[in-house]
Amino acid sequence: SDLRQMLATKSVENIQFLPFLTTDANNLSWLGYGCLKGDGTVITVNAIGAALQTLYILVYLYYSPAKRPVLLQVLLLLAVVVTGYGYFTILVDSGTRLAHLGLFCSVFTISMYLSPLADLAKVVRSKSTRCLSFPLTVTTLVASSSWTLYGLQLHDPYITVPNVPGIVTSLVRFWLFRRYRPEQDKPY
Repeated sequence: SDLRQMLATKSVENIQFLPFLTTDANNLSWLGYGCLKGDGTVITVNAIGAALQTLYILVYLYYSPAKRPVLLQVLLLLAVVVTGYGYFTILVDSGTRLAHLGLFCSVFTISMYLSPLADLAKVVRSKSTRCLSFPLTVTTLVASSSWTLYGLQLHDPYITVPNVPGIVTSLVRFWLFRRYRPEQDKPY
């Protein structure tokens, strides 16, 4: 929906850039993990995700009136990716590389799933779910549940564990949608 909004309004007004950047970094990290492990599913999903996020970044950059800060953030992401690649290929021995990269990806994914907790606190304080996206909540639940089941099937804790917080936070958001129904919102 953010991409559609940017294309329709030819503007990035009210659209945050950081989620595009962090999701791209997350996809690129998991893509590296999938390549190292030789897992076609992880490779395919994250290659598509990274391509889409890169497209969102390019569109955001195109429509952004302040290109310099956005470009600096993109360059910082590229520097982090190149540094990470160097670290995992040069400094980490091949016997523990998959475990180190899996742990990194897991921590990064957990932090992404837990980042909306500030919004949840705002929902409880305001008794309004206006700042939450119902479609995103459904998508997060489906994606995190699918990855959790896939990780369990492979006996891969690096895939299983970081997706459990996505399930939990989605269930909390569903509960908030039920508790603070949109029709209860008071007009200002």
